[in-house]
This record gives sequence, C-alpha cells and structure tokens, in this order.
Amino acid sequence: QVQLVESGGGLVQAGGSLRLSCAASGRTFSTYTMGWFRQAPGKERAFVAAISWLDDSTYYADSVKGRFTISRDNARNTVYLQMNRLKPEDTAVYYCAAGRRIGAQATSRLNYNYWGQGTQVTVSS
Repeated sequence: QVQLVESGGGLVQAGGSLRLSCAASGRTFSTYTMGWFRQAPGKERAFVAAISWLDDSTYYADSVKGRFTISRDNARNTVYLQMNRLKPEDTAVYYCAAGRRIGAQATSRLNYNYWGQGTQVTVSS
C-alpha cells in the first residue's frame, strides 16, 4: 500500500512558476513509476508527466514539454513537478500517482494503482 500526499499548489500569475511535491509512504517508493495528472473542471483527468522507476526516464505531455520538469528523490520518498512559464490553461487540480509501468504505458491513468488527494493550481491571466 502506498499513500501519496501532494503539496505546493496555489494561485500564480501567468508566466510564473510553482513546484509541486508529492510525499509517499512506505519503503518501496523507488520501485514505482511516479506520475502527475491534472483535471480541469468538466474535463477528464489528463496525463502531465511521469518518471520511471527503472532508470528515471521521463515522459511529458506535449502541452507541458519544455515548461515542466518531473524529478524524484528516492531518499526522501518524494516526487516533484517544477512548473515554469505557467499559462491559464494549466489551471487544474493536480494529482500524483504511483504505478509499475514504464514507457508509453506510464502515460495512461489506467496503469496507476495509487493516487493522492490532489492540489489546486490556478493560473490567472
């Protein structure tokens, strides 16, 4: 069982930055692929970024490439999402998730077993 707790959300102006954190419980954090997803009102939960447990390979949605960076600290059981040059369309609840798949399968929310409660990110124009 893995419990995930996100933090770092908030209100920021367009062009600004935020760093989200997701702290995980348990001693097997390093064996999980960690992902970030987001859900805007009236929309489905969408993939944002993931980092593989195998070799720290990273994957990004096209809409955030070059602006967002995912990283992990296995010693701290924490995954991060650095978000730069934020846009109003980045406004959503951001969720972190843990799963076992890597590669293209890491981009599907169906392949994640554990989810955090979410943190709100609001970008004003």
